Amino acid sequence: MNALPANPPDEGRVALLDRLGSRSIVFVGLMGAGKTAIGRKVAAMLSLPFTDSDQEIESVSRMTVPELFERYGEPEFRALEQRVILRLLENGPQVLSTGGGAFMNAQTREAIAGHGVSVWLKADLDLLMERVSKKQNRPLLKNPDPRGVLEKLMGERYPVYATADITVATRDDRKEVIAGEVVCALCSYLGIAAIATSDDEVEP
Repeated sequence: MNALPANPPDEGRVALLDRLGSRSIVFVGLMGAGKTAIGRKVAAMLSLPFTDSDQEIESVSRMTVPELFERYGEPEFRALEQRVILRLLENGPQVLSTGGGAFMNAQTREAIAGHGVSVWLKADLDLLMERVSKKQNRPLLKNPDPRGVLEKLMGERYPVYATADITVATRDDRKEVIAGEVVCALCSYLGIAAIATSDDEVEP
Protein backbone atom coordinates (compact mmCIF):
# COMPACT_ATOMS: atom_id res chain seq x y z
CA MET A 1 0.00 0.00 0.00
CA ASN A 2 2.92 2.36 0.59
CA ALA A 3 3.50 2.66 -3.15
CA LEU A 4 0.26 4.59 -3.57
CA PRO A 5 0.47 8.35 -3.14
CA ALA A 6 -1.28 9.89 -0.19
CA ASN A 7 -4.39 11.90 -0.90
CA PRO A 8 -3.59 15.58 -1.48
CA PRO A 9 -3.76 17.63 1.72
CA ASP A 10 -7.40 18.32 2.51
CA GLU A 11 -7.06 22.07 2.09
CA GLY A 12 -5.66 21.78 -1.44
CA ARG A 13 -8.10 19.07 -2.43
CA VAL A 14 -11.04 21.10 -1.10
CA ALA A 15 -9.85 24.15 -3.08
CA LEU A 16 -9.59 22.09 -6.27
CA LEU A 17 -13.01 20.50 -5.78
CA ASP A 18 -14.50 23.89 -4.92
CA ARG A 19 -13.27 25.36 -8.22
CA LEU A 20 -14.36 22.24 -10.09
CA GLY A 21 -17.89 22.56 -8.72
CA SER A 22 -20.32 20.15 -10.40
CA ARG A 23 -18.08 19.65 -13.44
CA SER A 24 -16.54 16.31 -14.36
CA ILE A 25 -12.86 15.71 -15.11
CA VAL A 26 -13.11 14.08 -18.55
CA PHE A 27 -10.24 12.06 -19.99
CA VAL A 28 -9.92 11.98 -23.78
CA GLY A 29 -7.31 10.41 -26.06
CA LEU A 30 -6.56 7.43 -28.23
CA MET A 31 -6.99 3.79 -27.22
CA GLY A 32 -4.03 2.70 -25.12
CA ALA A 33 -3.29 6.18 -23.75
CA GLY A 34 -4.27 5.04 -20.24
CA LYS A 35 -7.49 7.03 -19.77
CA THR A 36 -9.08 4.41 -17.51
CA ALA A 37 -5.96 3.54 -15.48
CA ILE A 38 -4.90 7.18 -14.95
CA GLY A 39 -8.50 8.26 -14.45
CA ARG A 40 -8.93 5.78 -11.60
CA LYS A 41 -5.76 7.09 -9.92
CA VAL A 42 -6.86 10.72 -10.24
CA ALA A 43 -10.31 9.84 -8.88
CA ALA A 44 -8.68 8.13 -5.88
CA MET A 45 -6.36 11.11 -5.26
CA LEU A 46 -9.29 13.53 -5.27
CA SER A 47 -11.81 11.18 -3.56
CA LEU A 48 -14.15 11.45 -6.55
CA PRO A 49 -16.23 8.68 -8.16
CA PHE A 50 -14.83 7.18 -11.37
CA THR A 51 -16.86 6.21 -14.43
CA ASP A 52 -15.71 4.62 -17.70
CA SER A 53 -18.08 5.49 -20.56
CA ASP A 54 -17.29 2.26 -22.46
CA GLN A 55 -18.20 0.19 -19.39
CA GLU A 56 -21.39 2.19 -18.99
CA ILE A 57 -22.27 1.60 -22.67
CA GLU A 58 -21.70 -2.13 -22.21
CA SER A 59 -23.85 -2.08 -19.08
CA VAL A 60 -26.84 -0.33 -20.70
CA SER A 61 -26.64 -2.29 -23.96
CA ARG A 62 -25.69 -5.64 -22.36
CA MET A 63 -23.20 -6.08 -25.21
CA THR A 64 -19.46 -5.51 -25.42
CA VAL A 65 -18.09 -2.61 -27.46
CA PRO A 66 -16.70 -5.02 -30.13
CA GLU A 67 -20.13 -6.70 -30.35
CA LEU A 68 -21.86 -3.34 -30.75
CA PHE A 69 -19.45 -2.36 -33.52
CA GLU A 70 -19.98 -5.67 -35.29
CA ARG A 71 -23.75 -5.73 -35.05
CA TYR A 72 -24.66 -2.06 -35.55
CA GLY A 73 -21.59 -0.43 -37.11
CA GLU A 74 -19.59 2.55 -35.93
CA PRO A 75 -22.20 5.31 -36.62
CA GLU A 76 -24.82 3.62 -34.41
CA PHE A 77 -22.22 2.97 -31.72
CA ARG A 78 -21.19 6.66 -31.76
CA ALA A 79 -24.82 7.75 -31.40
CA LEU A 80 -25.24 5.49 -28.35
CA GLU A 81 -21.90 6.69 -26.96
CA GLN A 82 -23.00 10.30 -27.28
CA ARG A 83 -26.28 9.67 -25.43
CA VAL A 84 -24.52 7.81 -22.62
CA ILE A 85 -21.83 10.48 -22.15
CA LEU A 86 -24.38 13.31 -22.13
CA ARG A 87 -26.29 11.49 -19.40
CA LEU A 88 -23.13 10.75 -17.39
CA LEU A 89 -22.08 14.42 -17.52
CA GLU A 90 -25.17 15.30 -15.48
CA ASN A 91 -23.69 13.42 -12.51
CA GLY A 92 -20.61 15.50 -11.73
CA PRO A 93 -18.33 16.03 -10.02
CA GLN A 94 -16.62 12.80 -11.06
CA VAL A 95 -13.74 11.52 -13.14
CA LEU A 96 -14.98 10.24 -16.50
CA SER A 97 -12.94 8.21 -18.99
CA THR A 98 -14.25 8.30 -22.57
CA GLY A 99 -13.66 6.12 -25.62
CA GLY A 100 -11.10 7.21 -28.19
CA GLY A 101 -13.69 8.43 -30.71
CA ALA A 102 -16.04 10.18 -28.29
CA PHE A 103 -14.33 13.59 -28.39
CA MET A 104 -14.54 13.60 -32.20
CA ASN A 105 -18.31 14.18 -31.93
CA ALA A 106 -18.98 17.94 -31.94
CA GLN A 107 -22.05 17.67 -29.69
CA THR A 108 -20.15 15.52 -27.21
CA ARG A 109 -17.28 18.07 -27.18
CA GLU A 110 -19.80 20.84 -26.56
CA ALA A 111 -21.39 18.90 -23.68
CA ILE A 112 -17.97 18.17 -22.15
CA ALA A 113 -17.04 21.86 -22.44
CA GLY A 114 -20.26 22.82 -20.67
CA HIS A 115 -20.14 20.22 -17.92
CA GLY A 116 -16.50 19.27 -17.53
CA VAL A 117 -12.78 19.95 -17.75
CA SER A 118 -11.26 17.88 -20.57
CA VAL A 119 -7.84 16.27 -20.15
CA TRP A 120 -6.05 14.86 -23.21
CA LEU A 121 -3.59 12.09 -22.40
CA LYS A 122 -1.18 12.49 -25.30
CA ALA A 123 0.86 9.41 -26.18
CA ASP A 124 3.32 8.62 -28.96
CA LEU A 125 2.74 5.89 -31.53
CA ASP A 126 5.25 3.36 -30.14
CA LEU A 127 3.71 3.49 -26.67
CA LEU A 128 0.19 3.08 -28.05
CA MET A 129 1.23 0.15 -30.25
CA GLU A 130 2.95 -1.59 -27.35
CA ARG A 131 -0.18 -1.30 -25.23
CA VAL A 132 -2.94 -2.05 -27.74
CA SER A 133 -1.10 -5.04 -29.22
CA LYS A 134 -1.64 -6.84 -25.90
CA LYS A 135 -5.43 -6.64 -26.23
CA GLN A 136 -7.69 -8.16 -28.85
CA ASN A 137 -10.77 -6.05 -28.05
CA ARG A 138 -10.08 -3.03 -30.27
CA PRO A 139 -12.62 -3.04 -33.13
CA LEU A 140 -10.83 -0.31 -35.11
CA LEU A 141 -7.58 -2.31 -35.09
CA LYS A 142 -8.96 -5.49 -36.67
CA ASN A 143 -6.83 -4.75 -39.69
CA PRO A 144 -3.70 -6.28 -41.27
CA ASP A 145 -1.82 -3.04 -40.52
CA PRO A 146 -2.84 -1.88 -37.01
CA ARG A 147 0.12 0.50 -36.81
CA GLY A 148 -1.01 2.18 -40.01
CA VAL A 149 -4.55 2.47 -38.61
CA LEU A 150 -3.23 4.04 -35.40
CA GLU A 151 -1.10 6.49 -37.39
CA LYS A 152 -4.14 7.50 -39.44
CA LEU A 153 -6.23 7.93 -36.28
CA MET A 154 -3.51 10.09 -34.74
CA GLY A 155 -3.49 12.29 -37.85
CA GLU A 156 -7.27 12.67 -37.74
CA ARG A 157 -7.82 12.93 -34.00
CA TYR A 158 -4.81 14.68 -32.47
CA PRO A 159 -5.77 18.14 -33.83
CA VAL A 160 -9.21 17.70 -32.21
CA TYR A 161 -7.83 16.28 -28.94
CA ALA A 162 -5.54 19.33 -28.86
CA THR A 163 -8.61 21.51 -28.23
CA ALA A 164 -9.05 19.89 -24.80
CA ASP A 165 -8.66 22.19 -21.78
CA ILE A 166 -5.54 20.38 -20.55
CA THR A 167 -2.90 18.26 -22.30
CA VAL A 168 -0.70 15.88 -20.30
CA ALA A 169 1.97 13.83 -22.07
CA THR A 170 1.75 10.23 -20.98
CA ARG A 171 4.63 7.78 -21.25
CA ASP A 172 5.89 4.49 -19.89
CA ASP A 173 6.04 5.63 -16.27
CA ARG A 174 4.19 4.70 -13.08
CA LYS A 175 0.48 5.52 -13.17
CA GLU A 176 0.88 7.50 -9.95
CA VAL A 177 3.42 9.82 -11.59
CA ILE A 178 1.20 10.60 -14.59
CA ALA A 179 -1.88 10.98 -12.36
CA GLY A 180 0.06 13.42 -10.17
CA GLU A 181 0.94 15.48 -13.25
CA VAL A 182 -2.74 15.55 -14.23
CA VAL A 183 -3.70 16.85 -10.77
CA CYS A 184 -0.99 19.55 -11.00
CA ALA A 185 -2.26 20.54 -14.46
CA LEU A 186 -5.81 20.72 -13.10
CA CYS A 187 -4.64 23.02 -10.29
CA SER A 188 -2.95 25.28 -12.82
CA TYR A 189 -6.01 25.32 -15.08
CA LEU A 190 -8.35 26.08 -12.17
CA GLY A 191 -6.05 28.78 -10.86
CA ILE A 192 -5.06 27.30 -7.52
CA ALA A 193 -1.69 26.50 -5.97
CA ALA A 194 -0.36 23.04 -6.80
CA ILE A 195 -1.18 20.42 -4.18
CA ALA A 196 0.97 17.52 -3.12
CA THR A 197 0.07 14.19 -4.66
CA SER A 198 2.65 12.22 -2.70
CA ASP A 199 4.22 12.26 0.73
CA ASP A 200 6.46 15.15 -0.35
CA GLU A 201 6.00 18.47 1.34
CA VAL A 202 4.16 21.11 -0.68
CA GLU A 203 6.35 23.97 -1.84
CA PRO A 204 5.28 27.23 -0.18
